[in-house]
Amino acid sequence: MKFEVLSKSKKSKARIGKLITSHGEVETPAFFPVGTQGTVKTMMPRDLVDIGVRGILCNTYHLYLRPGPDLIKKAGGLHRFIGWNRPIITDSGGFQVFSIKDLKAVTDDGVEFISHIDGSKHFFTPERVVEIQHAYGSDIMMPLDECIPHPCDKDKAMESVARTTDWAKRSKSAASGIVSPVLFGIVQGSIFKDLRERSAKEIREIGFPGYAIGGLSVGEPQKAMFETLDSTVPLLEDEKPRHLMGVGFASDIIGAVKRGIDIFDCVIPTRLARHGSFLTMEGYSGIRNAKYSDDFTPIDRTCDCYACRHFSAAYIRHLFIAKEILAYILLTTHNIFFLMKLMKNLREDIQGGKI
Repeated sequence: MKFEVLSKSKKSKARIGKLITSHGEVETPAFFPVGTQGTVKTMMPRDLVDIGVRGILCNTYHLYLRPGPDLIKKAGGLHRFIGWNRPIITDSGGFQVFSIKDLKAVTDDGVEFISHIDGSKHFFTPERVVEIQHAYGSDIMMPLDECIPHPCDKDKAMESVARTTDWAKRSKSAASGIVSPVLFGIVQGSIFKDLRERSAKEIREIGFPGYAIGGLSVGEPQKAMFETLDSTVPLLEDEKPRHLMGVGFASDIIGAVKRGIDIFDCVIPTRLARHGSFLTMEGYSGIRNAKYSDDFTPIDRTCDCYACRHFSAAYIRHLFIAKEILAYILLTTHNIFFLMKLMKNLREDIQGGKI
């Protein structure tokens, strides 16, 4: 993996970059839709390519439970298994594991959890998580970290930072000699400025080719997110990519880009679509709203995605109420297209000195 900063904004920390992997190049700032179980819900890979998606993020936890790393490795790796020849990031599965209420036991060695599928017990260590992602053959992998919810007390956040640093060291040791996937480091610390700074310095000292900022977009106010980025991003090497995990709303992305973030991923575009909502620059709106029942204009008049070019809000509302699969496809198509267009516009604005 290589990363090059091509240009920088003179008015903010925003920058344009190029991320080069063995499965293609990605212009940054970039958004990676989430393909939790090896698929971006309701979308064909060819349609993602047509929309302009350069890469996706897949979930280590879910793919570990089924179909399992052994089968994926036997298939020739995750790219070949899912029919996607562009870059793939795999997360560590830590967020999902720590989201399981009352079904885990955390120790310094790792985390024990119970499968939500069949109740079987499993144990993730930093070394095992690296081994699993190596079997997947993704382009970028994330180390096991302790992601804590918001709000949390400072003592718990401090414990999380210490554990995340220790696990990062073990993960890097386990990844020694592995050419691909490339291992990023993850910064934690909740919204406590001193803990974020400590975590950033410790993860940087270990040394990684790229960094992820985790533990945000978990319920904290936007202002707290931006303040956290203001104190964290400057401590990470300028020549390396920075990934803000789990952020997918336009206002969050724009603010984070201004603060020097290069890569984003989130389930927002697919999750909103499944619940009948679509993204616009004014926020998001629900297609079930009665005002769309006889609205024969596109759901977003400023958009030229396939859904907006060919179908009316009234028709998509009809499909959604009738529970037709096409409704989910069209709404997801629009939402992902919206974010691809947003990222393209941001890159152009940075280049043109407008940010």
